[in-house]
Amino acid sequence: MTKFRPCIDLHAGSVKQIVGGTLSTSTPSDLKTNWTSEHPSAYYADLYKRHALAGAHVIMLGPGNDTAAQEALSAWPGGMQVGGGINDTNAREWIERGAEKVIITSHLFPNSEFSQDRLLAVLSALDNDTSKLVIDLSCRRKDDKWFVATNKWQTMTAFELNADSISRLEPHCSEFLIHAADVEGLQRGIDHELVAALARWCTIPVTYAGGGRSLDDLELVKSLSAGKVDLTIGSALDIFGGNGVKFDECVAWNAKQ
Repeated sequence: MTKFRPCIDLHAGSVKQIVGGTLSTSTPSDLKTNWTSEHPSAYYADLYKRHALAGAHVIMLGPGNDTAAQEALSAWPGGMQVGGGINDTNAREWIERGAEKVIITSHLFPNSEFSQDRLLAVLSALDNDTSKLVIDLSCRRKDDKWFVATNKWQTMTAFELNADSISRLEPHCSEFLIHAADVEGLQRGIDHELVAALARWCTIPVTYAGGGRSLDDLELVKSLSAGKVDLTIGSALDIFGGNGVKFDECVAWNAKQ
């Protein structure tokens, strides 16, 4: 059944809400930040723990976020997922540091090409325990199709999201995380077609993020996906400076499902 999944997005060591498509590595001045928290990451991890919001993800957007991520994991050991810069050399370390699962994306696409060898190396580092791995297939639209975008969503790859590519990856992970980078942080509504497609393609848990702006979007995702896709709401939440939906309403919505 569709659930609200919370997040902690970290940039330069702070909890922020950022317009995903502006996360350029070459021109930092183009970065558009919707909101920066006065609270540390552990504050949100403790909040999610108190409300038993399992499956929350901590995303490190660039360097300088290891300490903040560690503080979040320490506040809820074994209760949160962590992603951003994860590879075969540090995946096990983050599990040992308290992550329930690690999330991997850009490392799987060297030179914008998918690498099965890298995926298997990460799994080997996790003792081939697929329950510890989430594959992030965050994407952007091109010619009415969706292609994985890496390097903080700036580099388009040739890896298309479709039924075939999803089925090839499913045996190697426990769930997917999909940011729709074109609408991430804009609060202009979700990508209806992508949500419906993910429900058709995926047979394991999948979380969609991008454009969520109201409690109605939870009902919409539930309807579009027949309850198969979870939704992350970020910038619209009151706890992240938004006015579209209250965190307590999302908690109550989950309790009803």
